[in-house]
Amino acid sequence: MKRRTFIQKTAAGTALAGLGLPLTGFTSDVKRLTVLHTNDVHSYIDPFPADDPRNPDKGGVARRAALIESIRKENPNVLLLDAGDIFQGTPYFNYYGGELEFRLMSMMKYDLATMGNHDFDNGIEGFYEQLPHASFGFVSANYNFSKTILNDIVKPYRIFDKNGIKVGVFGLGIELHGLVDKKNYGETVYLDPVAVTREIVSELKNRQKCDLVICLSHLGYEYKNDPAKISDVKLASLTSGIDLIIGGHTHTFMERPAVVKNAEGDDVVVNQVGCYGLNLGRIDFELSEKPVSVGGRSIVV
Repeated sequence: MKRRTFIQKTAAGTALAGLGLPLTGFTSDVKRLTVLHTNDVHSYIDPFPADDPRNPDKGGVARRAALIESIRKENPNVLLLDAGDIFQGTPYFNYYGGELEFRLMSMMKYDLATMGNHDFDNGIEGFYEQLPHASFGFVSANYNFSKTILNDIVKPYRIFDKNGIKVGVFGLGIELHGLVDKKNYGETVYLDPVAVTREIVSELKNRQKCDLVICLSHLGYEYKNDPAKISDVKLASLTSGIDLIIGGHTHTFMERPAVVKNAEGDDVVVNQVGCYGLNLGRIDFELSEKPVSVGGRSIVV
């Protein structure tokens, strides 16, 4: 299929120029895709109490599920993604070991997730034991699981066909050495995310002919005190071919996505919605033969 370009309207009708990108005319022959995303939910199932000093009466899986369902009624062509650290943070994880998180995400019909460092907290075996409760898959291109029980289970990428829109989604994870106990990640081998990205994007764009390439990243948004450390912003600037990076790890609250120039001078949209299920990221694409304009926002749960 000929590569389409993307025109996006924000969920609340915010002007696309808000991201510094031109608003082009719409045509009647368009296909719509809504990308919804979370990151670093950390086993927060219940909403924060009304007297919480920082997040009073916010979050909660039931509210997120209702919000997702309302968006699906508006546009059934939805891709729901998570950028890792599903586990660890409340007694629900300590007691159920991740079963509850996976069951609830399955009920919300998540399409795909990547692995964060805390998803190793019960070891690879503990993660593996909970996979029967997940109706969605996991992707990670720079964790080599070939010598572990996750071999051939966690894939480098996955391709979705959403109403004729071919979407390639790949995952990236942060360096585990020094961050996660070696016994928890075992023989998992960390690969350079920049080199891996170049290879995967070439596969998705050139051979698979994807219309849209999304990176589910648990690298962290940006490290201003350590500019050499790989992050979403640095990854975007060093590579080409990624359209959207959905990030995690640094718990960065962004009201709307950032736009970063890639190695070829093209725009890459980068977004992250904080942590604990307090926000739901939403980006609405309309596909036509017109040039690209992209926007988006975080919705408070």
